[in-house]
Amino acid sequence: MGDIKVTNHGPYRIEGEFRILDVSGQAWDLSGRKAVSLCRCGHSANKPFCDGSHARVGFTSECAATKLPPPAPKP
Repeated sequence: MGDIKVTNHGPYRIEGEFRILDVSGQAWDLSGRKAVSLCRCGHSANKPFCDGSHARVGFTSECAATKLPPPAPKP
């Protein structure tokens, strides 16, 4: 299983064994890549993949790991 790293002021970086599926469940052909970066700023022309647009548009976001609250109970 792969890891996802949230980079400061940049993309999500996925490394390891993984698949990326679209909304209909179809997998992207990653051409054997073991690492990709996913857009976090919303400006990439190649979504869901990062094309470096975050640097051009001045995207800023710093994230540090925290504990999520427990999930809400289901009705």
